[in-house]
Amino acid sequence: MSEYADEARVLGEIGTVFRAAELPALRVTVPAALASRAVSAWERDDEGTVPAAEDAAERGRRHRAGTLALIGLAITERGQVDADGNTVVDLGPELIGVAMDAADEL
Repeated sequence: MSEYADEARVLGEIGTVFRAAELPALRVTVPAALASRAVSAWERDDEGTVPAAEDAAERGRRHRAGTLALIGLAITERGQVDADGNTVVDLGPELIGVAMDAADEL
């Protein structure tokens, strides 16, 4: 096992501890156009079937699309439009973290 693999495993263990800690939600502002796309992801009629053969990259994209939909759900249920037309919503740190990880791949 490489040094990086071991450290990645340790990071995963730390993440497990963080999940169990029930960290507080954070208030974020989502630009109007992006909030609309997140809500659309939530409202999309998905068959809910997972492909029989799926590589790691495709699985990662599917999970990130699911995270976008969960952000859309939060916006739908709790989002408030501010004076600039953007949406302010409290999100769990896990959703924020996945979105920030996705930003690294842009």
